[in-house]
Amino acid sequence: MKTVSGKTIWIIGASSGIGRALAQELDRRGATLILSARRADALTALGAELEGDHILLPLDVADIEQVEQAAQTISAQINRIDSIVHLAAVYDPVRIDSMDIAKVRDLVNVNVMGTFHVLHAVLPILTKQGFGQLALCGSVAGFRGLPNGQPYSATKAAVINIAETLKLEHPTLDIKVINPGFVRTPLTDKNDFTMPMIIEPSDAATAIADGLVKSSFEIHFPKRFTLFIKLLRILPNALYFQLAKRLTADKSP
Repeated sequence: MKTVSGKTIWIIGASSGIGRALAQELDRRGATLILSARRADALTALGAELEGDHILLPLDVADIEQVEQAAQTISAQINRIDSIVHLAAVYDPVRIDSMDIAKVRDLVNVNVMGTFHVLHAVLPILTKQGFGQLALCGSVAGFRGLPNGQPYSATKAAVINIAETLKLEHPTLDIKVINPGFVRTPLTDKNDFTMPMIIEPSDAATAIADGLVKSSFEIHFPKRFTLFIKLLRILPNALYFQLAKRLTADKSP
């Protein structure tokens, strides 16, 4: 996909944060959008702000029937889907010994099972088309384990792994993984620590919109931060654990 102008793009998780900003950015760039999220009222408000005539399809990615119904509705209404950007996620990082297992189950259902639900519903459509783009949202939080990061980090590591598998299994499709650093959203507002190099949702949206039309598998930003985290990813385990303990000494025993 060399341009988003005139393309049909389905954003899942469009009601707030990065998804909302991406909808605004792609609308400005001339894309036709299908916008999905759990909050129908937020989707309606977003749709009213955009210039284009877009489709609003509320759904909960944790509910496979809702995802399948949305995919069937789209398939019946339009001839093609050029891109699907799956951003829906929940965030509640804690120490492992402090986890509320019910919240863990809900988070895994949305972040991991929700991803599988989307794939189950859309891969037959894209395969039948013989083309299309599928971008899944991981996170630099999924690169390596850090204190106070579970279960969110584990789910994002899973999404990155899923995207890599998709890239190998579906070479005719344009598979991408989006790995943001810190972005100022209602999710990161939960954090009680200083977030290095945090950026605004509009900046994240610009980076994603630019990345969708490039050939690279991974879209990551802001580069100064994500490249540092990538370095941590390739360090030998002994060196990584030593460095991570120093970096997080004031946050965990």
